[in-house]
Parts: sequence; C-alpha cells; structure tokens
Amino acid sequence: MAKTPAPFSAFEWMIAMRFLRARRAEGGVSVMTIISLVGITLAVMALIATLAVRSGFRAELVDTILGANAHVTVYSSVYVTEDGQTTRAITDYRAIADRIADLPDVTRAAPLVKGQVMATMQGRNSGVEVFGITPEDLKTIPRIANPEAKRGSIDDFGDQRIAIGSGIARELGVQVGDKLRLISPDGVKTPFGTSPRVAAYDVAYIFTAGRYDIDRTRIYMPFDEAQIYFNRDGAADEIEVMVTDPETVDRLTIDLLAAGGPRTLLWTWQDSSGALLRALAVEDNVMFVIMSILVLIAAMNIISGLIMLVKNKGRDIGILRTMGLTEGSILRVFFICGSLVGVIGTTFGVILGCLFAIYIDPIFSFVNYIGGGGVWDPSIRGIYQLPAKLELSDVLTSVALSLGLSFGVTIFPARRAARMNPVEALRYE
Repeated sequence: MAKTPAPFSAFEWMIAMRFLRARRAEGGVSVMTIISLVGITLAVMALIATLAVRSGFRAELVDTILGANAHVTVYSSVYVTEDGQTTRAITDYRAIADRIADLPDVTRAAPLVKGQVMATMQGRNSGVEVFGITPEDLKTIPRIANPEAKRGSIDDFGDQRIAIGSGIARELGVQVGDKLRLISPDGVKTPFGTSPRVAAYDVAYIFTAGRYDIDRTRIYMPFDEAQIYFNRDGAADEIEVMVTDPETVDRLTIDLLAAGGPRTLLWTWQDSSGALLRALAVEDNVMFVIMSILVLIAAMNIISGLIMLVKNKGRDIGILRTMGLTEGSILRVFFICGSLVGVIGTTFGVILGCLFAIYIDPIFSFVNYIGGGGVWDPSIRGIYQLPAKLELSDVLTSVALSLGLSFGVTIFPARRAARMNPVEALRYE
C-alpha cells in the first residue's frame, strides 16, 4: 500500500514554485503575481507608517503637555475676604503645598502666580501669560529645564531676570540680556481710574519646550517678583502638582482634596486635554479601519491571480490528478502559491514601513521642500514636526492582519482548483 505524503511536502512546494515561475507563454501569471506582491507591500508599508505616525503624534503631544504643564492644578473656589472682597487667592499656599508634596505618588507641589500681560520690545507687542515660580521649582519642569533648544542658562533665572519661550523671543526680536517690558492693565488704582503697571525685566533664559502655544506665549518670572507685579502680596493663584504616573492621576483626587482644604478645586491635565485625546483616539480607530481595507483590497489581487492561474493550469491539474494527486494536495499547492505572495509582500512591506518610520525626518523634510514649505503648521498642530514612534505591537498587528487576509482569500481559488474534475480538464486538450 502506497504511503500518503505528509501535507505541505517538498513536491507540493516544488509544483507551486513552478506554477509561480511559469512564463506567460506557458500559462503562467507572473505579471498578476507581481501586481499582487507590490499591492501587498505598499498596503502593509502604509499601514505600519500610519500606525507609527499615530503612536508618535500622541506620544509627542502627551509628552509636551505633561513636560511643561501641571499634571494637577489645585486652586480655590471664590470666597469673601474680611474686607468684603471676592477672591480665589490661596493665602496659606506654603502649608497646602507641603501637605500635597507629602502625599504618595506626588513628586512636586509648586505655588504659582499667574497673569496675562502685554510684552513689548522696540515697538513690537505680544500678548503673553506670566507664570510666577521659584527658581528651584522651575528647574523641575522637564521641558523647561531640558528643552529641545535653549539660549542662556536656567541658573541665571531669579531676582528680576525672567525666562521666555523662543516663540516670544522670535516674535519680539529678543535676545538673552535684553530688557523686556511687561504691561499689565490691572495696575495701581487712582482717583482717575486704574493705571497700567509697567515693569522691565532682563531676559536670562530662552527655551524651546517643543510645543507651539507654550513657546509662543509663556514667560516665567520669579515667584516673589510676580507677587509684587500682580498685587498678590502673601498669596498664590494656584498650586502646580506633578505626579509619578499622570495617566492614573484620578486615583489621587480624594487625597488631593483632603490635603488642599475645604475650598479646594482640582483641574487635571486630562480635564484640559481629554477632548483632544478622545478625538485622536477616534481618528486613530478610523484610520486603522481605512488602512485595513486598503490591505484587504491589495489581498484581493491574490484571488484574481490565482483564479487566472487555475484557469491556465487546468490541463496540468488534470494530469496531476490522474497521476494520483489528491484534492488535498492540489488545494495545498495553490494555497502555497497565494500565501507565498502574501508572505513575501508582507515582509517587504514591514521592511519599507519600518524604514519610513525610522527616517521620517529626512523624508518629511524632502516633502516639505517639494511642497514649498509650510506643509506642517505648528500653530495648528501644536508641535513642530511630524513624529513617528515604531512599536512592536503595531508591526505585529500589521503582519497578522496582512497574513490573515492573504491566507483567507487564498482558500476560495485553491478549493476551486482542488475540486476540478480531471476528465473535464483534459477533455479538450
């Protein structure tokens, strides 16, 4: 009794390779095979590139948000002072900051004085936001202490020396060592009305935090000087809190409220940026579906190629069946033909997609040059360049999707070839 060969044995691979390599004059479909291969390659490359840019954009956006802003802002509800004035000022800010700093998972609690003013330099004006902070606390802000680019030294910050964003410096033509005038409309009250408060400060440090709105509007002033400038004698506007894990900041809400006191209110980074992150999540899901459909369309080319291959190889199928090949062997031969195209195309697509993610900066610079500049507007997108973050999970997802679709669409034409009647196949040969 003849021994049945094992599935996917050497002779099945040999037949499949001969079918794929066959010239068109011999009934081969090498052109369709190449088209299918290129389609799978480009689709997988596009999917990996899209996932890498998606991951990079979110990571860069979150990093710039968390690297230069409070994870939690502690402030006070409105109350009436002894002289009948309504205010939100925090007078016992030192004690509250110390209690918050002692909480588990809290890395820093810094009192702040904040205000919006007009910055002016040699006839140029720009609206800015001033943050009054101590030099020690300023050095603990990652994107300010270790920015993408800087001029001057953060160690010179203090007294009447301030730190400004590079966008402000560029807008007003300010250099390190220049005096920058700040004009606040909420100044000294006189019988004739409120007189604007004007003060000049030396620029000691210019930073590029990597986020357009921060670099374009933010000025850091020494805390004591900010109290004087904004009439916050013995008070702070809020307390900036940093935690070890910003993604789970909601777990600290009860402890922060207890440490802050009865009038305490909280505003987390997720409250301020949650809508944007949710919009990004929806966009990510939609883009993944669209790119998955693109991979499916590319995989459908395999069906066209295999159907033509089955039609052109009808005589060979009939001869192989009369020689003793089973339906299972025929099915596996054509399954190998289709799946091999998917595997090779996926491999090339992974390589090209990974190279795109790794070398995205020079590629984007070239596209920006071809487009005449201005392809990426940081004032709209917040960050200065298109980032890409290559993650193993994204690559594996792309590979699994491509191979799954490639193997799936191969089954139908392979079964059609296996069920072909050898008598009908040879009748007209």
